[in-house]
Amino acid sequence: MINDMTKGAPVKLLFWFSVPLLIGNVFQQLYNIADIVIVGRTLGMNALASVGAISPIFFFLMFVVVGLTNGFAVITGQRFGAKDTDGVRRSVTVSSVLSVSFTLFFSVVLSLLMKNILVWMNVPSVIYKDAFWYIQIVIAGLIVVNLYNLLASVVRALGDSKTPLYFLIFSSVLNIFLALLFILKFHWGVPGSAVAVVLSQAVSAVMCVFYVKKRFPILHLTKDDWKFAFSKDCTDFALEHLRVGIPMALQFSVLGIGILIIQSVCNTFGPDVIAAVTAALRIEQIATLPMISFGVALAAYTAQNFGANNFSRIRVGVSRSSLINIGLSIVMTLLMHFYGSDIVGIFIGKSETHIISIARSYLLISTMFYFFLGQIFIFRNALQGMGEAFLPLVASIGELLVRSFAAVYLAVKFGYYGVFYSGPIAWVTAGVILAAGYYLNLFKIVKKAHASVRMQRRMQIEAA
Repeated sequence: MINDMTKGAPVKLLFWFSVPLLIGNVFQQLYNIADIVIVGRTLGMNALASVGAISPIFFFLMFVVVGLTNGFAVITGQRFGAKDTDGVRRSVTVSSVLSVSFTLFFSVVLSLLMKNILVWMNVPSVIYKDAFWYIQIVIAGLIVVNLYNLLASVVRALGDSKTPLYFLIFSSVLNIFLALLFILKFHWGVPGSAVAVVLSQAVSAVMCVFYVKKRFPILHLTKDDWKFAFSKDCTDFALEHLRVGIPMALQFSVLGIGILIIQSVCNTFGPDVIAAVTAALRIEQIATLPMISFGVALAAYTAQNFGANNFSRIRVGVSRSSLINIGLSIVMTLLMHFYGSDIVGIFIGKSETHIISIARSYLLISTMFYFFLGQIFIFRNALQGMGEAFLPLVASIGELLVRSFAAVYLAVKFGYYGVFYSGPIAWVTAGVILAAGYYLNLFKIVKKAHASVRMQRRMQIEAA
């Protein structure tokens, strides 16, 4: 259902919009959790390490796709907030053409370079083969991942966070079933898990296409809309999408590169550390899902209100989200502190005491800085909803540089425990940059809007 977020109580709108996102993100994590639990419990620690060693590449791919499609959807949301239905449809066709073209090129390049990337990442030879084939299968299916994320981003830009959830739940359950089938019945090993991920995403994407076509009249695309996407007249419109989409894709890719660097450092400490970090990262991703969900909700909320010139509502939405983030950070920190070891044991078995100890150490360090991570999601999505992509990119680059330097330097000084501090240090850095950028950007926008209003009044008085 389409939801106009330019009216009503901001906190209530953000909460009810974010709840389906949170549930959807939980099920999205089932893709990765299924890999960890099924592979770790049935194929052993080396198989788990092979998935963990290349998981940063997996996240890098997802980051790029999500960044690009969310960036394009910002324009869609702004057109919807401005009540421009033709602009909404044409934004969808332009986004489709651009994202498919980019994904195909990106997939081919990565596939050809993958052997060199795995060598650069210091992937141990004992897990190299499984790691290589897992990621190659994921790359081959990247186009269907792009299709689903594009549809989900567009629908969320229209204020509906429930529709993508339904298909995500179905595909998550399907992924678990297929992973068990391919690994236990067909004995495909680690590559079987990757095939399950791609097939379940493909089913979700196809179902979402048919449902959106049936239930969303505003997205009933015409031949003229598609002709516009390939016409010379759409050049400026395409550039408008790229102006937001490419920086967001770069921003997310920078985050992925940072994780790649950390993983390459962790890979030098052997399979036990790889397995521990893999499990800990999955747990952290689940713990931070409420923050991520609120951030995505805030992006849609900000985009619509920016299109409607409701700047005061943007300010209220951000301030209330920050208060909620404080509460979420405290809850997640306490939860990970008291129950982190038990949760890690679910992933890898309680008998692996050494690996559990390493993973728990990671969680105890990172949870102390969750507030800064939550504010990153809030300020970044607010800026992106206003169409500002440069400042989030600068913050991401700063985060990458700090994270990379800290990971390498602290690893030499303190071993893998030093690497665990690199993420929190980078969160603080990026959070400060984004906070300053948000307040400065909002001040400039409001000042410009007030100047425009005064100019219009002056012209009306002179005309009278």
